[in-house]
Amino acid sequence: MMKTAYVFPGQGAQFVGMGQDLYNLNDETKALFEQANDILGFRITDIMFSGTDEELKQTKVTQPAIFLHSVILAKALGDSFQPSMVAGHSLGEFSALVSAGALSFEDGLKLVSKRANAMQKATELEPSTMAAILGLEDAIVEDICAKVTDTVVAANYNCPGQVVISGTVAGVDKACELLLEAGAKRALKLNVGGAFHSPLMEPARLELQAAIEAVEIQSPVCPIYQNVSAQPQTAPEVIKENLIAQLTGAVRWTQTVQQMIADGVEGFVEVGPGNVLQGLVKKVDRQMPTSAASVAD
Repeated sequence: MMKTAYVFPGQGAQFVGMGQDLYNLNDETKALFEQANDILGFRITDIMFSGTDEELKQTKVTQPAIFLHSVILAKALGDSFQPSMVAGHSLGEFSALVSAGALSFEDGLKLVSKRANAMQKATELEPSTMAAILGLEDAIVEDICAKVTDTVVAANYNCPGQVVISGTVAGVDKACELLLEAGAKRALKLNVGGAFHSPLMEPARLELQAAIEAVEIQSPVCPIYQNVSAQPQTAPEVIKENLIAQLTGAVRWTQTVQQMIADGVEGFVEVGPGNVLQGLVKKVDRQMPTSAASVAD
């Protein structure tokens, strides 16, 4: 059987209308969406299917919305969902864990909702932001961030030549200036409300830690390659530790894809809205087959 990696996107993949086709697919998928509305205490489906971009962009909505789209799509694949390995980008790690049987649907959704609200609160404590740095080696980005006195770190290693930095507004601005001087092709400030995957998320990490420690995590049906280590993992306790570390740790996506390729993966399937991860995989290995998960009506 072909060695396939199923990968799950994070924040930024959302769009108005997402999940409507899944809701209408059958009674089982509709019931999962309605269960989610009950768990969350508001009709997230209304915002997903027919809300405004602004409503959908709120962290407390975006994260559960992408999670639901991904997880319900994976369930709808039925017997054709046969992962040899899974991974998720940031928020997508929770979708991957539920889809691989390590977390229940309900626990996964509750954690994602708590995570989104905790991150939202953390962003309000200090003006902070993120920026995409294009055209520099990872080590140069790390070295320059380390020289800036205000908080700024390499937060997302998306693909070779693309690293997102995260920190205080002053720290990111100074780092962008120095990185352009060092030869970066571009330094693009991102339209985000906070410094995700940086030390500024410590209040959110502490809030989420208790919730993660309280849930039951089973061994997944296949290894999950986690953001903070980029290594395959099946041990529930280590999965928990890595999940807790994820909020303040870097998303090592480049290294994750490289490790999956080294471990013999023969193709990647993106499960969720958008095609961002397929593009990032192609930047690591142009020859690697990628596709989007879809269900026949």
